[in-house]
Amino acid sequence: MHFTSEQRLDDTVVEREFTLGEIPGILWTPASASPSAPVPLILLGHPGGVRRMYPRLAGRARHSAACGFATVTIELPGSGDRPRSAAAEQARADLRQAIQAGQRPAEETVERLILPLVEVAVPEWQATLDAVLSLPEIGGPVGYSGGVLAVGIRLTATEPRIVAAGFFAGSYVPRVMVDEARRITVPLHVLLQWDDEGNDRQLALDLFDAFGSKEKTLHANMGGHTGVPQSAGEDAARFFERHLR
Repeated sequence: MHFTSEQRLDDTVVEREFTLGEIPGILWTPASASPSAPVPLILLGHPGGVRRMYPRLAGRARHSAACGFATVTIELPGSGDRPRSAAAEQARADLRQAIQAGQRPAEETVERLILPLVEVAVPEWQATLDAVLSLPEIGGPVGYSGGVLAVGIRLTATEPRIVAAGFFAGSYVPRVMVDEARRITVPLHVLLQWDDEGNDRQLALDLFDAFGSKEKTLHANMGGHTGVPQSAGEDAARFFERHLR
């Protein structure tokens, strides 16, 4: 992990940009974090494009820092300045064409777009986790929050260091991943926007039913993808405060 810049946000949060091999990312830590007072960590997922998402990511990071948590995010494969995949671009175009035509995207299209992303992104998240937990001011436990749902499912199902997860059911998930959802047993907080135009509502409900966690909560709100109420973020924050302390 190579840090490329550092700045303070409101004197309460230290923001450091880094690269991990060819992967760019940002790490936020409470200014009070130190080797003598290491803090828990939340992995901040997002749909791609760190620069575009920065205001929302930084807002989430500030809120987490106020709760005493460090947060980290990385750029997804094929997003931002990372090399594009011709196959992924074609699958994305096919998906958009179906949506614009008022059709449900074919399962084959969703698989072509999402499964290769999951195969690359999850090991990158695990490498990032290795690097961040090697820092003396960050000691765990670890949570996962938001992002592409399929990536979150695979990562949470296979990464034993994640002890709690908050999922946003706002992206397409191949139905073949329902079985992977059954392997998740950590506490879950799932947010569903009922009228999200980019979400298969029934699949989201099927996934929630499939999750193997004994403690799982589904928060459903009326409205589309961008209509998430402020209370939803507050509920998620309380969830992590309970499980990362």
